[in-house]
Amino acid sequence: MNNRDFVLLLLCMGAVTYLPRMLPLVVLSRRQLPAWFAEWLELIPAAILSALIAPPLFAQAEPRSLLLGKPELLVAVPTLLFALKTRSLAGTVLVGMSCYWVIKFVM
Repeated sequence: MNNRDFVLLLLCMGAVTYLPRMLPLVVLSRRQLPAWFAEWLELIPAAILSALIAPPLFAQAEPRSLLLGKPELLVAVPTLLFALKTRSLAGTVLVGMSCYWVIKFVM
């Protein structure tokens, strides 16, 4: 692959990742969204985060089986409670890391 092809590839990859994000913003920024749609959009980040976090917390890799005694799940509960009470990102990270180190040391 020569330099010209590499630069063209980078530009195309940039366009493919940028356009799907930019087009809805441009189209929807001038319109008033219905209240139900705006509320639905606010739930998307929590749904995506839950879909990414839940499988490793509750299941073993192969074959998938439910495990409620995993160290990650034991750490997630106090970390979630701390996050809900304080709304502090830095504090939540520190509590989660501390709990994980304690659980790993005890187990």
